Amino acid sequence: MPLTVVRREHNHLYARAPRSAAARTAVDAILRLQHAEEQQVEAARVDTGLSKNESLALRYLLQASRDERPMGPKDLAVMLAVSNASVTKVVDALVEKGDLVRDAHPTDRRQQVLQPTEQAAAKIDASYAAFHQAVVDVFDGLSDADNAVVSRALTAVVDALAEGTPTPADEDAPATQRR
Repeated sequence: MPLTVVRREHNHLYARAPRSAAARTAVDAILRLQHAEEQQVEAARVDTGLSKNESLALRYLLQASRDERPMGPKDLAVMLAVSNASVTKVVDALVEKGDLVRDAHPTDRRQQVLQPTEQAAAKIDASYAAFHQAVVDVFDGLSDADNAVVSRALTAVVDALAEGTPTPADEDAPATQRR
């Protein structure tokens, strides 16, 4: 396949074209943003020297740690959509690299809690710093009114994409609040 096709594939929308030039410009911008974000995530992963699942695991575990939510191997297997054996390999590799420690669960000694190390946090934070700063800088440079328009538009896109997609049940919520 010619490189010109591959380079432009991220600009293709698999639906009818927008009705106006302004809408087409906005759709193109979202598609370019999606492609740029994919490139940045891959560059961050390469920068850390981690596999895709190792990188995702550390990101999930780091967020859980910052939210003070204990997360174990079973949780990680669900989040990564991999088998228990696969998650064991990922955890073992991260422990060996010094990016993760296994701790005993505070209330159930049969379970483990996975904790990212300070080394892992620094590695992930540094690899995403430029990407996150670029996003913050752009939106900090917009007026409140422009940010409100962008926020409404992006929220509407997210809501439209999520429509019909089942929301996972929050296991911590009472059964009456679960969907």
